[in-house]
Amino acid sequence: MQQPLIAAVDLGSNSFRLQVARVVDDQLYMLDGLRESVRLASGLDEDKMLDAAAQQRGLSCLEKFGERLRGLPPEAVRAVGTNSLRVAKNAPEFLKQAERALGFPIEVIAGREEARLIYLGVAQGLPRTDERRMVMDIGGGSTEFIIGQGLQPAQLESLYMGCVSFSTRYFADGKISKSGLKQAEFAARNELQTIVADYSAEHWDVVLGSSGSARVICDILEQNGYSNGGITREGLEKLRAQLLKAGDVNRLELQGLKPERIPVLPGGFAIMYAAFCELGIAHMKPALGALREGVLYDLLGRFTHNDMREATVREFMRRYHVAPKQAARVAELAVLLARQFLAEQLDEVTEQYLQWAARLHEIGISVAHSGYHKHSAYILANADMPGFSSKEQMRLSFLALAHRGGLEKLRSQIREAQDFALVMSLRLATLLCRNRSAAVLPRLTGRFSGTKFYLSLEEGWLAQNPLTETALQAEAKQWKALGVSVQVGEE
Repeated sequence: MQQPLIAAVDLGSNSFRLQVARVVDDQLYMLDGLRESVRLASGLDEDKMLDAAAQQRGLSCLEKFGERLRGLPPEAVRAVGTNSLRVAKNAPEFLKQAERALGFPIEVIAGREEARLIYLGVAQGLPRTDERRMVMDIGGGSTEFIIGQGLQPAQLESLYMGCVSFSTRYFADGKISKSGLKQAEFAARNELQTIVADYSAEHWDVVLGSSGSARVICDILEQNGYSNGGITREGLEKLRAQLLKAGDVNRLELQGLKPERIPVLPGGFAIMYAAFCELGIAHMKPALGALREGVLYDLLGRFTHNDMREATVREFMRRYHVAPKQAARVAELAVLLARQFLAEQLDEVTEQYLQWAARLHEIGISVAHSGYHKHSAYILANADMPGFSSKEQMRLSFLALAHRGGLEKLRSQIREAQDFALVMSLRLATLLCRNRSAAVLPRLTGRFSGTKFYLSLEEGWLAQNPLTETALQAEAKQWKALGVSVQVGEE
C-alpha cells in the first residue's frame, strides 16, 4: 500500500459526508471528517426531479469537500451517491456538475451495495464474535437492513423509506398530528412486510442502529431518562407520546436533539418505531461505523489485493458455470491486444475492466445459447454485484453485449477511440479462441490510429485456418459500416 491517505465521500439523501483516513500497515486511522446537511431528498418533486435549490446546496457542499481533497490522486478517493441519486430522473445532469465541483468521479450505488458497505463499516468497529447481528440504517431516502456474522453479511435489503422523505410527506412544516404519525408508521410497516420473514427476531442475536437517526433517537432516550441504555420499545413509546404532545417539531424540548436533526426527527422516528413493532426488536445498540467507513475499508481492500469486485467476478463465474480455462484464454488475449492497440493510453483500471468483461462474457449461456451475449449484458447490468457501482456494471454490460453480433446496435454507445479499441480487442479474442482449446495461437501484432485497425499475423497462418480468415473478413465489413477500417495481413 503506497497511498498514505484515502478518503470517502457519502452523498446521502439527508447529509453529505467526507471522511479522510490514514493507512498504516493495512490499518485505517480516521483523521478529519466533514458533514453538511444538504437534504437532497427534500428537493425531489412528484416527478422525481431534483429542484434547483437542492442541487445548489449539494454543489456548494461538494466544492468545500473538493478543496479538502485537493492533491489526492483519483484512486485514493471514492465518492458514492445513494437513494436520491438512484431515483432522481435528472441525476445524470446533476452528477456532471457534482463531479466538477468535487474534482473526482461519483458512483451511484445500488441499495443492496449500500447495505453491504454499511455493514462493512459497522462490523469493522466491533469485536470478532459469532453472534448474529442485524444492522439497521435509516437514511434520508432509504433504510437498509443487514444480517451478518463477523465481517460477512448474509442478507442485504434496502427499502424505499427515509427520514427526509417521510418527514416531508407526513409531517409538512414540522406538524406532528396523531393521524399523520399513524399514516407514517403504517406506511413504514407496510414496507417492512416484504422482509419480515427473513429479518424477524429468530434470525439475529443483537440489533445495531447505524447513522444519524438511530444515534439521535438513542441520545434523546438516554438523556431524557426514557432508556437506561440504547433504544428500547418502552423508550420509543415515551418519545412517541412527547412528539404528539408537542404537535410541532419546533416546540419539542428534548435533551440530545441537535438543531439540524429537528426537521427529520418525525420521519426517522416513525420508521424506527415501525421496525421495532414489525421485526420484534426489544433493544437496539448504536453503532459507531456507517457507510463512509465501509467505503473506506472497501477502498483499502482494492489496494491490498482484497478487492470485493474480484470476489464477485469469481462468484459469478461459479454461479453461471463459466468455463474457467476458456475465460482465461479470452481475457489474456483481449488484454494483449488492447495493450497493442492503445499502448500507453491503456491504464490499469481500464485494463482491469476489460479482463473482468472477458471473464464474464459467457455468463448468458446459462440462460440460452442463442443470443447469449444479450443475456450476459442483461445480467451484468441488472444483477446485484457487490463492489460494483451502477456505472461500472453498465461498462461491463456494454462490453459483453459488444463482444459478438452486429455492431450497428452499438453505434450510439461507442463514442471514444478507447471504446473502439476495447470492443475490438474482446471481439478478436473471442473470435481467435473460438475452438475453445489450448491450441497455440499465431504471433500477432496490432496497431490502432483512431479510425484504422492494423492486425498482422504469423505468415502462413491464415492459409491454414480458412474459417478464421473468413470470420476476420466479415469482422472488417462490420467495422466499415461504423466508419472504421480494419486491415488484416501477415508478417
